[in-house]
Formats: sequence, structure tokens, C-alpha cells
Amino acid sequence: MIDFSRNHFQLFDLPMRYRLDAAALDAAYRNLQSTVHPDRFVQADDAQRRLALQASARVNEAYRALKDPVQRAQYLLHLHGVETVGDADTQLPFDFLERQLERRETAEDASGAGDDRTLAALLAQVRGDAHEIEDRLAIDLDQAHGYREARTQVRQLTFLAKLAQDVDEMLVALDER
Repeated sequence: MIDFSRNHFQLFDLPMRYRLDAAALDAAYRNLQSTVHPDRFVQADDAQRRLALQASARVNEAYRALKDPVQRAQYLLHLHGVETVGDADTQLPFDFLERQLERRETAEDASGAGDDRTLAALLAQVRGDAHEIEDRLAIDLDQAHGYREARTQVRQLTFLAKLAQDVDEMLVALDER
């Protein structure tokens, strides 16, 4: 079974860094899940089945957190004592917020007009900005170890991920019309 006291990175035997090898994460997940999956414990006693269920859930939770760039950044900061969610200090730079407000308005207008081209272009821009932040985070977290300084970038990345999700949902809704 697994050691529940290990953090997500340790669970998969991966370095505690922002930039991860996605293939290594996937392989470690499949390997670990194959050993703890509840189906392997069908003939076991109740306690072992419950433990297998808990272990499988823990492995799934850790995998989802490390697979997602936003969750991985938040988790990494959390491990270093820096919280990004629920802080009283949640301010973002005004120019960043203004740009995202403009993008949201553009998306809503395009969605209302059935303009999938504008939505697709906007989605590409937002994802491009998110990738730039991810690249900066890899440097700031993995090389400079600037955990406190990275809070704003993680918040920005969180904001951009939500905006990308919303625009993507608008595109899906247009496709379903």
C-alpha cells in the first residue's frame, strides 16, 4: 500500500519542482494505480478494501493536482508555506485585471453574436499568456526558489485558467446551437 504521509511529488517519486515530465507523471500514476486499485482487493477483508479505496482516491487526487499547472503551482507553494487561495492579500495588478475584464467583455459579445472565430482567437491569446506565466513560474520556483514572489503569478495563472475555461465553454455552446 502507499505511505499516506508522503506529499504528492514523493508519492510518484518525482522531483519537487514546478516543471514536470508529463510522461513520467503519467507512467508513475499508472504504475501506482495498478498496485492500489480497489479491483485488486475484491477478495480482501473489509479493512483492506477500505484502505485500497482510500489509497486509490489519494493517488487520483495527487495525480490531478500535479497534472494541472495551476493546482501544481498552488500545491508547491503550499508545501513551502505560501498560500495563494484564501489570502487576505488577493490583489492583482490593475493592468492585468483591466486586460482580463476587456477580454471577458469581448468573449461575451462574441458569444452573443455567434462569432466563434473571435472566441477561438481570444482563447489562443489567453492560453498563450498562461503558458508565458508557466514558463516564468518554472524559473521562479525551480531555479530561484522565489515562492513568496510567485504568489501573484500563480493568482494570475488561476485567473487565466478560469477565463480560458469560460471561453472554451462559450465555444462549445456555439457548436451545440
